[in-house]
Amino acid sequence: MGITLKVNQDQIHQLDLSPVISTIQELEQRGEITTLEQQLVFKIDYPRPENDPRELSEIPEIRLWFIALDSYYPWLPFCLNWREGELARYTAMLVPHQFNRSEGIQYNSEALDIFIMHKTFVLNNWLKQQNIKSNSRLKAMAQIFGYDLDDTFFQLLP
Repeated sequence: MGITLKVNQDQIHQLDLSPVISTIQELEQRGEITTLEQQLVFKIDYPRPENDPRELSEIPEIRLWFIALDSYYPWLPFCLNWREGELARYTAMLVPHQFNRSEGIQYNSEALDIFIMHKTFVLNNWLKQQNIKSNSRLKAMAQIFGYDLDDTFFQLLP
């Protein structure tokens, strides 16, 4: 089913989250929000000069747009298409990092620790509200970033 959310430069500069909000509100109204699991992909249209070597996650305006989006929908990682690398790209918008030509994105380790734990708590609560068993999903999300969450950790969560 995949859903591509198109975001343009004007929307980014205006912090206009409407492309995402309208899609999510429509699914919430139909009671189908959980059908978004690993379905969203962002297509960002942000023209740059040919000599601009930056990745999209290195452009402050784009990062700010994603910060605003994450504050509005902190559970959005549930919806991102992990197989297409969308979770890693989304994380790069929110977590300080560097690019390595041979190894790809290198996240700041302490910032990534905080991000993963924060998303684990947020998603654990949100998934429970949706009546979705969450441990395996949260473990899989953390494993993408090299974290191994133990079952005993989940017993500590409220």
